[in-house]
Amino acid sequence: MLGEQSLLDYILSTNHGCRHITLIDPGKQSPQIATSRAIAAIEAGSKMIFIGGSTDTPDEIVHSTCKSIQEELELRCFAASQDPSADESTWEIPVVLFPGGAHALSPAADGITFMMLMNSRIRRFLIDEQLNGAPYLHKFSVEALPTGYLVFTPGGKVGEVGEVDLIESDQIELVNSYARTAQMFGFKILYLEAGSGANTQVNSECIESARLVEELCLIVGGGIRTGQQAAKAAKAGANWVVTGTLTEDADSIQQLKERISEIVEAI
Repeated sequence: MLGEQSLLDYILSTNHGCRHITLIDPGKQSPQIATSRAIAAIEAGSKMIFIGGSTDTPDEIVHSTCKSIQEELELRCFAASQDPSADESTWEIPVVLFPGGAHALSPAADGITFMMLMNSRIRRFLIDEQLNGAPYLHKFSVEALPTGYLVFTPGGKVGEVGEVDLIESDQIELVNSYARTAQMFGFKILYLEAGSGANTQVNSECIESARLVEELCLIVGGGIRTGQQAAKAAKAGANWVVTGTLTEDADSIQQLKERISEIVEAI
């Protein structure tokens, strides 16, 4: 949900420093819980909501979650428009699909990370899922965000399902080669992923190596649970930092807000 600015321009903008994305897995919570968590995350400073994660979540569940969040954002934005002391832009936050495949789409989303899993060994995640999803995205005018996707050790579920040649923390030059390749393909975004629930984050030197390709917007996720870890990624050159597990593991909405506020303040 944005104003007149395009989603891609919003994401690529460097005027705001490093920003935070909250990843919500619709397969692990009801649309109502997902919505309350998304609103809490935005109140804590998140500037984008990703919807995705589980590889087998059907599109009706993904759609229900996107629709519920969007409806609440519209209500919040309207309420702010009626209050002279409130800022409508607080609630003009995009809801973006981060899908496990062409089965997990929704016309209620503002856009989609239209990704190539660049270090996959199989055709499915290089082009087949994209071929299946493109007609649907075109039909419903969901904005596609050209994204290269790289998975690092330990990789987690995405590394396993994607049959990935995982990038090791010391393969600094390889990361730069991937970044150059992504830029030459015309990708605008490069997502560096350590895997959901990872016990280590993407190596700072790898982020710095990708950052040498200045034309790319870098999104970094996986293994980031503290402000210190988030700051490390931001300092290395991340434009966006993604967290998901710390949201799912929060015991309460208040704890969720505290955790995300720590991340946002650190970056």
